[in-house]
Amino acid sequence: MEHHAAHKPAHKTLDLHQLFSWLLADGMIDKADVKARYNEAQALLRNASASMHPLIAIAQIKLTSTAPPHKLLTLDALSEWMAGKARVPFFRIDPLKIDFTRVADVMSATYAARFNILPVELTPTDVVIATAEPFAIEWEAEISKVTRRNVKVVVSNPLDIAQYTAQFFTLAKSIKGASKHGQHDTALRNNFEQLVELGKSNKSLDANDQHVVNIVDWLWQYAFEQRASDIHLEPKRDLGAIRFRIDGILHQVYQVPAAVMIAMTARIKLLGRMDVVEKRRPQDGRIKTRTAGGQEIELRLSTMPTAFGEKLVMRIFDPEVVVKTLPELGFPPDDAKRWDSLTARPHGIILVTGPTGSGKTTTLYTTLKALATAEVNVCTVEDPIEMVEGSFNQMQVQHGIDLSFADGVRALMRQDPDIIMVGEIRDLETAEMAIQAALTGHLVLSTLHTNDAPSAVMRLLELGVPYYLLEATLIGIMAQRLVRTLCPDCKKPDGAISDDAWNSLAEGWKIPRPETAYRPVGCPECRQTGYRGRTGLYELLTITQPFSRLIKEETDIHALKSQSIKDGMKPLRVAGALKVAEGVTTVEEVLKVTSALT
Repeated sequence: MEHHAAHKPAHKTLDLHQLFSWLLADGMIDKADVKARYNEAQALLRNASASMHPLIAIAQIKLTSTAPPHKLLTLDALSEWMAGKARVPFFRIDPLKIDFTRVADVMSATYAARFNILPVELTPTDVVIATAEPFAIEWEAEISKVTRRNVKVVVSNPLDIAQYTAQFFTLAKSIKGASKHGQHDTALRNNFEQLVELGKSNKSLDANDQHVVNIVDWLWQYAFEQRASDIHLEPKRDLGAIRFRIDGILHQVYQVPAAVMIAMTARIKLLGRMDVVEKRRPQDGRIKTRTAGGQEIELRLSTMPTAFGEKLVMRIFDPEVVVKTLPELGFPPDDAKRWDSLTARPHGIILVTGPTGSGKTTTLYTTLKALATAEVNVCTVEDPIEMVEGSFNQMQVQHGIDLSFADGVRALMRQDPDIIMVGEIRDLETAEMAIQAALTGHLVLSTLHTNDAPSAVMRLLELGVPYYLLEATLIGIMAQRLVRTLCPDCKKPDGAISDDAWNSLAEGWKIPRPETAYRPVGCPECRQTGYRGRTGLYELLTITQPFSRLIKEETDIHALKSQSIKDGMKPLRVAGALKVAEGVTTVEEVLKVTSALT
């Protein structure tokens, strides 16, 4: 392969003057503004404590391109524009797609830092190197010679290069160090447990332990950056797999040697105050940590013995979620109003239903947080406590000492509560205690696993709750689901929805069909999935007199459903159709999480 350097200005680093003349030539900046904006950027470069790339200075003065579509010239946009100038591909660095233990073999960390370059891909024939200086590539021939591969130069955001150079090389060193330390699986297993014991007695740890600390810290930081809700560490025969759940979908992130995964699991268990030596039975724990920005985040840990060792899942709880309002969770304004009027009632039972991971706990925490004023006593009994929240009094179910949900509610009743939240109604005893609490003048909120709101009545009757007690205490039921929302940066109009697709969504409901639907495309912001974030679909059933008269020993579910619709309940699929009409999500997403209307 011919070297790029031959076609470019000889080894010239970019300067502000050159970049501004290019911006002017491309019609991206107004001639009248050039001087003032140039001086602004020049001042930033002069005052920077460390050497600053000129593109960073231009990004910081927040120019808006005078050429259509008049976008703000962010650092990414400027890097991509400059890549076009150099006739070199632009490369957005996605840390989750780079095998840093391999790319770190290409050069030393010092060499990478000297030239501000970062190897991002290694194949048997090529090595791809990211730079923010596409005209200063004197290193190209040397790397080609050392690696015996063709060098492909790509342009990346200079800040990303600096950040990931530091992270990748440190991490690669840690993984290699930990692997070396744990060459023999059993030796590492015993060795690491001895290290942990040393740690408990506050003696100095073996230096090799620092490698594992680095890897675990990196893992959490990436999970927070990628908006993951769960981290899975899965041991396999030779390599352990690390996966993140992002917007409800699992993504394979990285593979580490089996020995390193054992060490990582042991480190996390130690931090979560779990028994590190016990690997044969499932355990639970929790860790409170902080993001790089200083925000507190709670992790709930759960281990499970598998054929190849302990599998560890960490559920990430973002405290920001509890601060959200109902509309931010996806509640339509009329449903939010009805929900607020239900939760303002002095007593009665309100149920939230849906499968695992449908956002029930988030809805309850958001509601309780709004209700927990200085004048009321809000108590919860949970298994386990999902998020520790200062404005409620939370109790954890302890099966080992016979403290069940029902015992918890019984204890709470003597605590002068106003509002009680029961994590889940799983059996008749808990249901009866919740009803008892509602009958004695308390507002009780709880969750159930049913497919829709009217089915919750059937589920309680099946558990053995007398129908007249349900009639007397039940005031509202809400079923919910989460759907992925389209990425606002890349969604594209997709033309009108076909009659069949719209009919399968709206099924006879008079909902105006949108003129166009949107489809997912995929961009760096949403990691090429086309979706970013999730929103709720809600089916809110307010118990009316006609509805409660239908609650009998031999209740007919179809009668309950048709009455709930007469009372103003919009089924989940219809709530989904409204989200599609708003351009928030797609028909496929809604059909995936909701069942057909009956």
